[in-house]
Amino acid sequence: MALSILLGASLGYLGLGAQPPAAEWGLLIADGKNFMSQAWWMTIFPGVAIVLTGFGFSLLGDGVADLLRPES
Repeated sequence: MALSILLGASLGYLGLGAQPPAAEWGLLIADGKNFMSQAWWMTIFPGVAIVLTGFGFSLLGDGVADLLRPES
């Protein structure tokens, strides 16, 4: 799941994902890269959201796998 989120954000950053006016994390980062010196939060917050969401899904997947895996 985390790989899918990262792939979707990467495609959005490259302009191959959803087109405006749809909001997408990669598109938000691409729009904010021109304003990094004045408005750093336009790029940092979507990037942090991508990292936290990917990490959260990884933890959730590990937890579900641990619950469903029989103890040996």
